[in-house]
Formats: sequence, structure tokens, C-alpha cells
Amino acid sequence: MRKPLVIAIDGPSGSGKSSTSRSLAIMGGFDYLDTGALYRAATIALGSHSNSPSNEISKILEQSKIDFSADPKNPITRINGKDVSQDIRTKSVTDSVSKISALPEVRKFLFRLQRSFIEKTSRGIVVEGRDIGTVVAPEADMKIYLSADLQARSMRRKSELENLNLLELDQEVARELEQRDSLDSTRAISPLRQAEDAIVVDSTLLSLEETVEYIWNILKQRGLIGLPTAVILGRPNVGKSTLVNRILGSREAIIEDTPGVTRDRVRYEAEWNGKRFCLIDTGGWLPSGEGIEIKIADSAAASIYDADLILLVVDAKVGIQSDDLALVDLLRKSNRKVLLIGNKVDSERDEMDAHSLWNLGLGEPIFVSAAHGRGAGDLLDKLVELLPEYGQAHASDYARRIAIVGKPNVGKSSLLNSFAGETRALVDDAEGTTRDPIDEIVEIDGKSWCFIDTAGIRRRSHHADGIDYFATLRTERAIDNAECVIIVIDASQIMTEQDLRIISLAEDSGKALLVCMNKWDMVDEDRRVQLEREIDRNLDQVEWAERINVSAKTGWHRDRLIPAVIRSLQGWETRIPTAKLNAFLGQLVGANPPPIRSGKQPKILFATQAGIAPPTFILFASDFIEPSYRRFIERRLREEFGFSGSPIRISVRLRN
Repeated sequence: MRKPLVIAIDGPSGSGKSSTSRSLAIMGGFDYLDTGALYRAATIALGSHSNSPSNEISKILEQSKIDFSADPKNPITRINGKDVSQDIRTKSVTDSVSKISALPEVRKFLFRLQRSFIEKTSRGIVVEGRDIGTVVAPEADMKIYLSADLQARSMRRKSELENLNLLELDQEVARELEQRDSLDSTRAISPLRQAEDAIVVDSTLLSLEETVEYIWNILKQRGLIGLPTAVILGRPNVGKSTLVNRILGSREAIIEDTPGVTRDRVRYEAEWNGKRFCLIDTGGWLPSGEGIEIKIADSAAASIYDADLILLVVDAKVGIQSDDLALVDLLRKSNRKVLLIGNKVDSERDEMDAHSLWNLGLGEPIFVSAAHGRGAGDLLDKLVELLPEYGQAHASDYARRIAIVGKPNVGKSSLLNSFAGETRALVDDAEGTTRDPIDEIVEIDGKSWCFIDTAGIRRRSHHADGIDYFATLRTERAIDNAECVIIVIDASQIMTEQDLRIISLAEDSGKALLVCMNKWDMVDEDRRVQLEREIDRNLDQVEWAERINVSAKTGWHRDRLIPAVIRSLQGWETRIPTAKLNAFLGQLVGANPPPIRSGKQPKILFATQAGIAPPTFILFASDFIEPSYRRFIERRLREEFGFSGSPIRISVRLRN
């Protein structure tokens, strides 16, 4: 389940917090909390009892049942069920609220109330006040300190008073704002101050629209908002993956006539009529299944809470099944928007029979034939209409992409789950559990990483099965899209030709490389001796890649992997200045000149590094340079400059 976004906006009175926060919440489809309204409601609730003993104040507040509607389009403050949204804006409340808000009992009571609003949000929340980023939500994903000069705040406050027909207060606005600033900033408990990690936004010269747009751009730059997400759910073999391919316009998801082909949650990006969105394909939901079917169903159910919209797919030819009804009950409890899709409706006659889907109580169904495209346009129109304008970001732009590859059943998914600290990818003793590459964002020590769990690459002789063939193609494409590849080898088993083929595939991709010897907890002393001989014999082609012994199941040495990945990426992106490179090369060639070829001594005239990721060098020479001498240059480059965990490409250009 993804963590809802929390945006904290602090600042002095009149800086535009309420208007900005509401507009921001409406724009992003978030909840909204005006904590100032809660303090005003507490002021009304206490009335003349502000000087009462501490226990009496707490009792009055508990009995008052202060509540706030989180809908930014219609925020309502209530006391004991009564709407007091207008009453809290009167002059008497405004004059008293700073004094009341300084009472420890009031702040303690409202702190718990505010935290409850934040914790129960499921779609993200914008919270505004004077101590949100410092006290109420110090863990907020984004903290904004909204300020403006006194003149601008006075004009805005005067406009609010005019709307409340309080024109007689025109002359006192600036003085009252100064007094409130002083009271809020100097109170002993939770004073108004800027959080250390808050972004200061000065709205003096900005309109409301400009202020909201400015903050929205910050959210996008930080990767906190992203594309809206639609999740496809349904029983096995109702055509979910076929529908995914129809929406994407290409064969991305693996399709077979047998049920249960898709197992993990797979994320794709799609576009319709200029609107981009994420589409998540899930495994078939079968609560009455056994073994891996239960894990697939649990994974599909967990995807509900990642969704802005649920696409529930039902096989219209077979009609409503008991499992469909159970899934509908689960969706009703989730409070997510649901679009009902009747699939396999190939003709008007089929459509007449499919109207029984109205009985599910999810509104009007959309009838499509995912295989033939019938009704696909209408479905997409409805889909983009129901999706919000924006969604919560899934992958930060700065997250490095790490592909985890290897044979089937060597522990790739277990390694991903070990990094995440929870079940992100399905794990089962059966080979080939993972079939589609699974992208998962994992935060480790404050840094985001995008791990790509891939399908196990089988021997070519096993590719007669269409599922395995397409799974291998997707794994190879995932390697191409990654920046670093972690090759997972089962240390408890003898290394095979298939392991070597995977290593060659990763090396040829030109990505940063790390060899992970997994299942080390199952390696005894005899196996270690044998394994060292296998490594000396088989891994000489990638001896520059770091090798880490781990146990994904127990977490042993897991903490060594990320530092090794960082070193590999640093080597992959290392650049040597041309002058330094040629000085090094001159000394090298002077001491060890290239071997003579056909009676001629080749001369290396000049060298340059043409690129990084991987480091690529070009040697300008008078004649052909033997491959053995190129390998010698590569070995000396590594000794001198590092390049740990990265392949090196060396090419030769002959002088005309």
C-alpha cells in the first residue's frame, strides 16, 4: 500500500495559506485540513471557560466533538454536529483565537485531532496552519512556509472582512495582523516558525493562481506527484492482459489461453486523447485458490490501495460468478472509484445478454471485446474522464534503476523483498513464479532506488513455451532499461552454462554489474572450496565486477549490496580528463609498446574518452592494435583509475 502524500503549509495570517491550500488540494484531488478553523472552533467551544482549570478545559473540548470536513470544495467546521463555519470567522473569535491557541490543553487536544485527520487520509492531504511542519506533521513529504509582507497581507485580510460585511474594521487590519504575528511567534508552546527543511514561498507579488502553480511545480520537480493510476482486477482468464494490450496499443502483457499467466502487479504507461496515465495489470483474483494462487490474489488485492480508479473486468459470456461477487464486496470496502467492464462482448447479441452485469450494483457497465477492439474507444473515453488530473508519483525521476537477473528460482524476488522489508514480488518454491519485470521503488537510507525484478532466464531449449519466450524477451529489455544489473547466482548449486550465458548477456549490455552469490546460508565448507574453483574458472570475464555473498531469505550481508551498487555506478560514470589520459597512456606505451604486427610497430598517437555509462575510449593509432594489447590497456586503466563494477569499451581508429 502506498503512503498518502502529506503537504504541510505554514505561515503567518494573511499570507494566503487557506486559499492556496484549498486550491492545491482541489488540483491534486487531495483532502484538505484547515487547522486554524479547528482552533477557532475550540475558541467557540470554550467560550468564557478559557481561564478554567486544566482538567475542565480538556473535559469541555472532549465533549464538544469538533469535526472538520476534509473536502476542499466544501470545507465545513462542526461542533456537536452543528455547522459553525460562519461563526468561527466573527471578530470576537478572531480577537481571542491566538490567546486560546496558546493554552497547553487546547494544543494537546487539537494535536491529537489533527493527527487523526492526517493518519486516516487515503488520497493525500494538504494541511495548513502555523505549526504543521514543525510539530503536527514533521514527517510531511513537502513543507512550505508561505509568507508575504505586511501590506500585502493587510490587503488580503481586508478583502476577507469585506466579504464578511465587516468594513468598519478597515483601519485596524494591519495592527491586528502585527499583534497576531507577535503572539503566534512568541508563545511558549509550538510557536510559529519556519521548519528547517521547509521551502519558503513569498506570495507578496504572486496571485493565487501563480502561487499554486509555483508550489505544484515544486511537487513535480521533487517527484511527489505523478500520473493517475488505473488498476485492472478480475478473476483469472477474463481477459485482463488482453485489455491491457488493447489500451496500450501494443503487445506488452503476456497472453496465453491458460489462466494464471499474469502473477505479479505489472505497471505500464498509457495515453489517450493527450492524457497520460499508469495502468497496472494484476494476477487473477481467486480467493478460493491454493498455494501460489492465494499469493497472486493477495497481491492483486493489495494493488487496490495504489489505485485512483479500479477497472473491474468480468467475463460477460459466462456471467457473474461467486468470485466476482466476493471481489465486489472487497471493492466496496475500499472506497475506490470502480468502472465495471464486461469483456468478450463480440456482438450486439452478446451485449443484450451482458446487461445482467447491472446486478453487481456498480453502475452502468462498459461492454468491450478486448480481443477484437469493440468498444475500446468508449472505454478509454470513460476511463480518462474518471481519472483525476494527477496522481501520486510512483517512481522518482532520480531513482536509479537496478535490474535483478538470474536463472529461475535463484532468489531474485526474495532479494527484492529483502530490500523492501515487505512482500513486493511473489515468492514461491516453484520455478518461474515471476513472468513480467516488476518495478518497485524502495527507499534505503533516505535514497530511492528502482529495483526491477525480472523473470528467470531459462535455457533456449525451454523457449518452446510461449510464456517463457516472452518472459525472456521482457527480461532482456529490462536489462537494457536499467543502469546497474545484479546477477543472482545460487551459491548452493553448481554453476551452469546458463549462469555464464546470463553473465555474458549482462556484460554485453554495457551496464554496471554486480555478482550476488545468494543462499549463502546453505553453503557448507566443502561447497565453498568447490565454489572458489568454479568462480576462478567461470567468472574471469567479469573479474572487475564486485562479488557479494548474501542470504536474501535471512537478510545476511544485505546491507553490503547497496554500497557495492553505488561503487559500480560511480565506476560506470567515471570520466578521465583527456590530458590525464594521454599522460598515463604515454607512460604505459613507453614502458610496454604494442606488439609488432607484420613487421611494423603500431603507434598510439592519441586517446580520448568518448563517453561514459559505460566508459568508452578511442585510441587513434597508425596501425591495428592486437586484442590482447587492448585488454592489457583495459587492465592498466582499471589499476590506475578504478572503474569498479563497470565494463570498459576500447576501440581503435586508424590514421588515414
